[in-house]
Parts: sequence; structure tokens; C-alpha cells
Amino acid sequence: MDLFSRAREGLAAYARDVDAVLSHDPAARSRLEVVLTYPGLHAIWGHRAAHLLWKRDHKLGARVLSHLNRFVTGVEIHPGATIGNGVFIDHGMGVVIGETATIGDGCILFKGVVLGGTSNERTIRHPQLGKHVVVGSNACILGAISIGDGARIGSGSVVVRAVPSDATVVGVPGRIVSQMHDRRARFDATLDHASLPDPVSEMMRSLRSENDRLRTRLSRIEESLHLPQEHGDDDDHLIDPSLLTKDLPPQHGG
Repeated sequence: MDLFSRAREGLAAYARDVDAVLSHDPAARSRLEVVLTYPGLHAIWGHRAAHLLWKRDHKLGARVLSHLNRFVTGVEIHPGATIGNGVFIDHGMGVVIGETATIGDGCILFKGVVLGGTSNERTIRHPQLGKHVVVGSNACILGAISIGDGARIGSGSVVVRAVPSDATVVGVPGRIVSQMHDRRARFDATLDHASLPDPVSEMMRSLRSENDRLRTRLSRIEESLHLPQEHGDDDDHLIDPSLLTKDLPPQHGG
């Protein structure tokens, strides 16, 4: 590939990065605004230069450039990481991407995302994201695990196991939400943070509902058999009413 072809390919990649910002951020008003004021975009461009040095075995220069990039943008990307085209890092502050991490084309990473490692061995030890993956604010994906194309990771989630394509993961540790049983697991490319399901609260809510049903049924059986009903008043003095939880988190996740 000649120099002209390389330059044209590089400009095309930069243009795709700008288009990704315009596509995913309604606050972006023009290409000039995006180029001048988006630190996530600057971080990716700085990483491309550092990654090129890394591949050409200029390791120290790559690390120095990466460090300067971190200082300017607040985004820490190891020069060894592989980032595809059209990746959008929204706001970016606090994002950390490890050395052997891979981010596929069209992914979206929000503020505070960590793609971290769990091993000290010099091997692939960071997450491998497919294409069009969305990772919510402050989510952590740890270890050499695969995140399938189109997967969605909810804000604040900690993911330590592989995620299949088009799956939605929420919670600590991350749990896959069944798309068959929860319509909130099916949303558009960007995360609807306020409507993410919570599998733990859903389970607790289901258990409470089942307990109420059983208590009602037992009460009816006792009445039909004319048995004395026990109300459990003996333990009331042990309960501080101010500490009682009135209800579980709202079902809509907000």
C-alpha cells in the first residue's frame, strides 16, 4: 500500500470517528464542534498514533504518547489495545482500557468504563468486545472474556463472565436479563439507563408475591377449619418501625 492510499484510509477512519459522535450524541451540532471539543474523540485519535508506534516496536514512545493522551483527555488507553472504527467514547473521563483489550467497530463506551485484566501473565487478559457493544457509565468488564456483538452492559455492572451477542447484562456481578421474559431487555442501540431491569429486585419481588399468596391461602384454610390464627405479635417489640423497608426498588428501575 503506497503512502497516498494509507493517508486516504487514515482520513476515512477519522471521518468515521466523527460520524459516530454525530450519530450517537444529540448534543453534537457540527463536525467542527466535534473535532474541537470532544475528549473521547481526541483520546481515540491519540491512541491511533500511540498504537502505530506500539506495533512498530517503539514501546517507550508509545507509552509516553499514551500518558500524554491520558493527561489531556482523562481517558487511559494502553497503546497495545485494539480499537475498531466508529467507536464513540462519550464524555470519557475515567475510562480505562487495558493492553490486550479489543473494541469492535461501532461500540459505545460511557464515562468511567473499565476494561480491566485479572491476570499477571503476559497473554490476552482483557475483555474482547464485539461490534456495536454498548457499555454504560461506570461499568467494569474484567478478564479475558468475550462480549458478543450488539451486547448491552448496564451502568455500574461488573461483568466477569462471557456475554452472548445481543444480550443485556445488569447488576453486580453482571446477570443476563432474559429477553423472553422482560421487555426492558430489548431496547435500542443506546442504553435507556432509567428503564434497565434489576434481576435481584425482580426475584425478591417474586418471592414476596409468592409469600403473600401462601399466607392468604393458609389464612383461608385456618378459617375454614376454625383454627386459631397466630399473628406473630410476640416479636413486634424487636422491630424498629423506622428501620423497616417500605417497598422494594420500583420495577421500572428508576
